[in-house]
Amino acid sequence: MSMKNKLNRMKKHLQPNPEPRSEEKERKKELSESATIPNATEWEAYGVTPYYANGEYCLIREVVYDLNYKHGKYRLGDLLPVMEEWQYSEVDHPLSAKGHKAKDLFFFDTETTGLSGGTGTTIFLLGYARVLPDRVIVRQHLLPGPGNEVALYQSFLEEVDYTTLVTYNGKAFDWPQVKTRHTLIREHVPKLPAFGHYDLLHASRRLWKNKLESVRLANVEKEILGIERKDDIPGFLAPMIYFDFVKTNEMQGIKGVLKHNEWDVLTLITLYAHLSGLLLVDSKQRDKIEEYEIGRWYDVLGEKEAAEAIYSNIADSSSQATFKLGTLKKKEQNYSEAKILFQNCFTDESYLSREVAGIEIAKILEHKEKNYSLALYYAEKSLDFYQESKENHFKNNRAILADLEKRIDRLKRKSRH
Repeated sequence: MSMKNKLNRMKKHLQPNPEPRSEEKERKKELSESATIPNATEWEAYGVTPYYANGEYCLIREVVYDLNYKHGKYRLGDLLPVMEEWQYSEVDHPLSAKGHKAKDLFFFDTETTGLSGGTGTTIFLLGYARVLPDRVIVRQHLLPGPGNEVALYQSFLEEVDYTTLVTYNGKAFDWPQVKTRHTLIREHVPKLPAFGHYDLLHASRRLWKNKLESVRLANVEKEILGIERKDDIPGFLAPMIYFDFVKTNEMQGIKGVLKHNEWDVLTLITLYAHLSGLLLVDSKQRDKIEEYEIGRWYDVLGEKEAAEAIYSNIADSSSQATFKLGTLKKKEQNYSEAKILFQNCFTDESYLSREVAGIEIAKILEHKEKNYSLALYYAEKSLDFYQESKENHFKNNRAILADLEKRIDRLKRKSRH
C-alpha cells in the first residue's frame, strides 16, 4: 500500500473530536443529576446537598453557628471586635486585617489522602468557615470518589475568596496542594488568581516554640485556646477512613472526618482572634515571652515605634528586650540612652551575651565620646566574658573574637596618643 493511501486511511483518526452537540451536553447533565447518590436521604439529614458539574458531582455540607458559640476560651463572635481594632491600627503586619471585614476572611483547611504532596496526593475535603455579622457558616466540599474533582473544585472556587485565606501551614501544604490538583483539571474550572494568605503556623511557632512541646494545631488549641475535643478522629486516620468510605459508602467514619475538619476551621477563627489580640501594640494580654517575641517581630518588619513600645514594657525584667531597645536607640542616634541600656545588659550576670553588650558600649565610647581608655576597658572585659562563655560551651562565635582582638589592638594604640 502506498504512503498516500496509508495517510488517507489514517486521516479520520487525526481529526479533532467534534464538539458535543448541545442536546448531548444536556443529556449528560440530566444523566448526572439523575444519578443515584448512595445514602442520599441520610446525607440530606446531615445537612449535605449534591453539586453537579461536567457530568460529575460532589457533596456540600453546611453548618451554621451562633456568634455566641464558645470554642474553648473564646466565642466565635469575639473575632468581630478584634477586626474593628485592626482598622485603627497604624502598624503594618502580615496578620493585619486592616481594610477587611470579618466576612472577608476564609478560615480554610483540607483533608488529603496523604501528607507527601504532589500529584499522588488527592484532596478529598475542602472546608472553610466565614464569620458574618449575625452567624458563622462552615461549608465543606467532599469528593465522593475518583473522577469527581471538576465538580469539587468548581463548587469550591465559585465561593471562596482566595485573597484572604486563613490557614495553619496552608502556605507550605494546603494551598500548594490545591494548586497541584487544580493544574490537572484547569481546563474545566475557574483559574486560581494571585491570593493573600494569613498562615497562623508561623505566628504560633514564633510565639510559642519555646513554651509548648509542639506547635501542632491540636496542641496549640489545647494549651493556648483551652479547646478540649471529645470523640475526635485523629487526622492521620482520615485517609484510611476516606478510602473505606469510597469503597463501601459507609458514613459513620467519614462523618467523623467531617467533624474533625469542622473543628479545625472553627479553631482557626478563635486562634486568629487570639493572635490578633496579642499583636495589637497596646495589648495587655501578653506574657513576657510573647511581649519579647512580638516586639522582635515588629522590629524585623521595620515597625520600630511599635517594637520600641513593646520592648519598653519588659526592659526592667528582660535583658534581651533591653539590648534590643538599646539597638533601636542607637539607630535613632540617641547614644547616651543606648549606652545606659547596653550597660544594664553588661552588668546582668544572667545575660548570656554580655560581651556583645560590651562591644556596643566600646563602640559608643570610641567613636562618639572619644574615650579610648574606657572603651578599652569594656573591650577587654568583653573578651573575658567571651572566653568564659566559650569555656562553658555557651557559644563559639569566631567573628566576635576577631572583632574584639582587632578592637583591643586599635584602642591600645589610640590610648597611647
